[in-house]
Amino acid sequence: MSNNFIFLAEGFEETEAITIVDLLRRASIDVTTVSVTGNIMVKGSHSISILSDALFEEIDFSQAHLLILPGGMPGSTHLAEHKDLNDLLQHHNKKNKFIAAICAAPTVLGKLNMLQNREAICYPGFEMNLLGAIISNKTLIQDSNIITAKGPGYAVDFGLYLVRLVKGDAKAKEVADLFLYTR
Repeated sequence: MSNNFIFLAEGFEETEAITIVDLLRRASIDVTTVSVTGNIMVKGSHSISILSDALFEEIDFSQAHLLILPGGMPGSTHLAEHKDLNDLLQHHNKKNKFIAAICAAPTVLGKLNMLQNREAICYPGFEMNLLGAIISNKTLIQDSNIITAKGPGYAVDFGLYLVRLVKGDAKAKEVADLFLYTR
C-alpha cells in the first residue's frame, strides 16, 4: 500500500480524480484510491463508476504522506460528512503533512477551519465555504502544507504540481513532456 491517498465519495469529479491518479502513476508515485462509501465501487458526478483500490476502514494511514481530495458535487459534501476522514485530515494537518484539494473539495478543509489565514482557491461560487481563508486569484496555490486548485480544467496542472512536490521538477517535466502537455 502506498503513502499517498486520494479519497472517492459518491459524486466525485471524475476528471480530477482520474487525471491526478494517472499523472502520479506515470511518475511512478504510488497512490491508492480510497472509497469512503463502504463500497469498493464509487460512482462519480457524471455517472462514471470507479473501482477503488481500498475501503477507508481497511487502511492504516499512520505513514500517510499526501492526502488528496478531488472535487465534484455532491462528492465534496460527502467527503465533508465523513467523520473519520475529517479526523484524519485534521491530524495530518497538525503534523504539517501535505493535503491537496481541488474544485469544491477545499470547502472540506474550510469547514474544518484548516484554511485560517492561508491563501486558498476553489471552484467559483464556493469561496464562502473557505472559512478564514485568503481567497487567491491564482488557479493553484500552496500555502504551507495545503495545496488547493480551482477546478477540473486545472486537473493536469494540479496533478503535475503534486508530481513536482513528491518527485521534483525533472520528473514533473518528464511526465508533462510525455503527456504532450504544453501549458
